[in-house]
Amino acid sequence: MAATTPQALSVSQLNQRAKQTLERDVGEVWVEGELSNVSRPASGHIYFTLKDDRAQIRCALFRQRARFVAAPMRDGDQVKLRGRVSLFEPRGDYQLIADAVQAAGLGELLAAFERLKAQLDAEGVFANARTLPFPPRKLLILSSATGAAIRDVLAVLAARWPLSDVTLIPVPVQGAEAAPAMISALALLNRQARLDPERDVILITRGGGSLEDLWAFNNEHLAQAIFHSRLPVMSAVGHEVDVTLADFAADMRAPTPSAAAERLVPDQHTLKRQLEHHENRLMRAMQARLERDSQRLDTLRAKLRHPGEQLNRQRQHLTTLSQRLSRAMQQQLTQQKAQVAQLTKRLASQDMVKLHRAEQERASLLRRRLGVAMQRQLETRQARLTSAARELNAVSPLAVLGRGYAIAQNEQGQVVRRADDTAPGQKLKLQLGEGRLSVEVKRRYRK
Repeated sequence: MAATTPQALSVSQLNQRAKQTLERDVGEVWVEGELSNVSRPASGHIYFTLKDDRAQIRCALFRQRARFVAAPMRDGDQVKLRGRVSLFEPRGDYQLIADAVQAAGLGELLAAFERLKAQLDAEGVFANARTLPFPPRKLLILSSATGAAIRDVLAVLAARWPLSDVTLIPVPVQGAEAAPAMISALALLNRQARLDPERDVILITRGGGSLEDLWAFNNEHLAQAIFHSRLPVMSAVGHEVDVTLADFAADMRAPTPSAAAERLVPDQHTLKRQLEHHENRLMRAMQARLERDSQRLDTLRAKLRHPGEQLNRQRQHLTTLSQRLSRAMQQQLTQQKAQVAQLTKRLASQDMVKLHRAEQERASLLRRRLGVAMQRQLETRQARLTSAARELNAVSPLAVLGRGYAIAQNEQGQVVRRADDTAPGQKLKLQLGEGRLSVEVKRRYRK
C-alpha cells in the first residue's frame, strides 16, 4: 500500500502562520542599529534597513507615523526604533514595522542638557541681554572656515551691508576640541578688545546637525565664557528647531546663520528705498516752500514802494496838514477876535453903576425872602415836634405810672406779671411814677 501523504499547507497559509506567531510571541520591541538603504517613495512611507555588525532587518515606517519624526533619517545614522515584528506575506519578507524613531542616545543627551540648563540658569548665566551695536563696527565670527554657515553669513552680509568689517576666527565647531577652542578664542578676542575698541560684536555660528553634532555648544564652560564676555555675543547654531546652551547664554540668539547676518546689519536696499523716499519728500517740501515764498515775495514786491516815492507822498501829506492847520488857526483867531469885539461892545453899552445897584437890590430881596422862609420852616418844625412829644407822652410808661400804677421786678430785673411768678418772702422792686420801692411778698392773691 502506498504511504499516506500528509495534508500540505499553501505558501500563503505558511506565511500567515509565521506572521501570527511573530506578532503574538515577539510583539512590540525597541531595537537599536544603523540606518541604511533609506528610501522615500511618493507614497510618503519610509523603507530602510536597520543593521549592526552581524545582522540586518528590513523596516517600514508608514506615512501616518513618519510625519511625527522630527530629525531627518539618513544612511549611517544610529537610531532606536520602537515597533512590532511582522512578516510581509506576499514576499515572505521578515520585517519590523516601526512607529517611533529617535536618535540613539538622544534621551540621555536631552536629560543631561536639561540638568545643565537648570544649573546654569540658577547661576544667572542666562541673564545677558545687552543691546548689540547696529550695525557693528567690526564683526568677529567664530565658526568653521569651510562650513556652509560662514558662506551663508558672508553672502548675506555682502548683499545687505557691503561696508561690513568682518574678521573670521576659524575654530572647530564639532567634536571634543570644539568647546575648548571657542573658549580660548573668546578669551583672546576680549583681551584684544581692550587694545582695539572698534571691535564690538562676536558671532558664534555653525550649520545644522544632530544633537550629537551640536553638543559642543552645550558645554558648561563655553556658556560661562559667553556670559562673562566683555564683548556682546550673538549665537546662531543649527536650524530654527535647534537650541543650545550657548544660545541661552548669548546676548541675542538667531535661529540660523543667515538670520544672524540679517539681524546684525541693515539692508542696504531697504535703506536706499528709505533714503529715496525721504529725498522725494524733502524735494516736494522744498518745492512747496519755494512756491509759497515766491508767492509771498511777489505779494510783498507789489506792496513795496520806492523810498523816494514814499517820502514825496509823506511830504505832500504833511504840507496838506500844515495848510489845514494854518487855515483852522486863522479861522479860530478871527472868530475869537469877533467874539471879543462883541463882548467889548456889549460891556461898553452897559451902565455899571446902575447895574451894580440893581444887583444889590436883588441880593437884599433874596435875603429878606430867605429870612421869612427860615422863620416859617422853624415854626413848622416846632409845631411838629410839640405834636410828636404829646403823642409820645400819651404812650409812655412813665405817664401810666404817673396815674398811680407801678411795675414790679424780681431780683434779676425781670418784670413780674402774675402772682404765681412770686413766692412769700421774695424781695421785689416797684417802679413808681416818681421813685422806687423795695418790698417783700407776704401773701399771694390770685384774684
